[in-house]
Amino acid sequence: MSEDTLDKKLSLDKINKLSNGFKFNVKFVAGLVMIAGLIYTLSNSFFYAEPGYIYHVRTVTGNEAVVTEVGYKFYPFGRYNSWKRAMTVQALSGSSSNSIRAEKDSDNSSASLPPMSIMFLDQVDAHAEATVRFSIPSDHESFLHLAHEFRSPENLLRTALIPAFKETLQANASLMAAEEYYAGGRTEFNSEFENQMNSGILLVKREEIIIHSKQSTGSANAALGTDQDEYGDNSKTVFVVNKVLGEDGLPLRKSQRFTDFGVTVVSALITDMRPNAKFIERMQLKQKASADRAIAREQRVQEEEQRLLAIARGEREVAERQAKAKVEQIQKTTEAQTDKQLAITNAEKLKAQAKISKETAEINLEKARIEAETQQTLAEAEAYQKRVILEADNALAQKLEAEVKIQALWADAFAKRNVPTNVFGAGGSSSTPSGSDAETRAFMQMLTLDAAKRLSYDREITK
Repeated sequence: MSEDTLDKKLSLDKINKLSNGFKFNVKFVAGLVMIAGLIYTLSNSFFYAEPGYIYHVRTVTGNEAVVTEVGYKFYPFGRYNSWKRAMTVQALSGSSSNSIRAEKDSDNSSASLPPMSIMFLDQVDAHAEATVRFSIPSDHESFLHLAHEFRSPENLLRTALIPAFKETLQANASLMAAEEYYAGGRTEFNSEFENQMNSGILLVKREEIIIHSKQSTGSANAALGTDQDEYGDNSKTVFVVNKVLGEDGLPLRKSQRFTDFGVTVVSALITDMRPNAKFIERMQLKQKASADRAIAREQRVQEEEQRLLAIARGEREVAERQAKAKVEQIQKTTEAQTDKQLAITNAEKLKAQAKISKETAEINLEKARIEAETQQTLAEAEAYQKRVILEADNALAQKLEAEVKIQALWADAFAKRNVPTNVFGAGGSSSTPSGSDAETRAFMQMLTLDAAKRLSYDREITK
């Protein structure tokens, strides 16, 4: 093989190697391009739906969808807008003018405004801080209608929600005077603001009315207390707002445009109200004048009360003396009545006691009579019994008992008689010596007979 042929072969081999390397590089680049395209396609076909948002999705084919669920969603080569479910418009201190942050705002508010300048009914201007929170519709038809009309949340805020917020707050201020607001109408003002944000702005007519008050020329009246009559000017101008009524008698309203798209008001709050410096000075002067007037009234009332107190004190002293005299009189009268009543009571008591004693004596007499009759009857019964017994056995038992007692007495006396050592007796024909037992027995028999004679009973037993 010649050198030329060898060189050509080597050149062909180099060309083939270069060609194979180029083919490999082209495939590699093509693979990278395909991977990059796939990544790009996937990155533009999926998005993550965050909670608290509603998404308006448009696909490459022209279809529209409403996404309300949280998670990854597929939209091949399309577009999407995120809308907050609830948007807030705030007028707060420290906010820059027209500082609007839309759906990607990390703050809680969707639109932050500086404090709103409003004008009350009595032409007092003030700066109000308020917050209104809106809720957008979540159903498919209403949301698409809202998205087609405003295209983005920022447009909705700029063209509908913020203007409605400002207009309603300013219109609400024209319903009430500043003095009325600071005199206790704050709650009514806040409630009416929320009502107009929901139902629409009231159509009203403003009128000025001059009121003539009663001219006071008299002195203070203690009976009125702190509610004394006013002194000074007797007329003042009052601003009155009359609501325009329709044929049905209901107030006419200018409807809120955002309600036509299903947007509703969740809450409407007025958090602060700062009037101008002149009004504050005027209120301070009025408060001072009112305080001075109240102090003057109190002083007049106090003087009147002192006068009435002196009168009352004198009347009280007189009343005390009269009461004391009356008490003494009542006491003496009561004591006299008590003594009289006690005397009557004692007399009635003695009378009752005499009556009771008389009745007791009569009862005792009757009792004694009954007892005497009873004793007499018992005695007669006993005598009769004794008489019957005596007549039956000639009083044998009694006679025997008497005889036994007599003999016992004589026997006892005989047993206890004193017998002399030497007995002197006259001599006689009798065989019994003087002072012997026979003489004693004879003597006792004689005494017994004498006693029986005195007792007048017969010792013989009747057959």
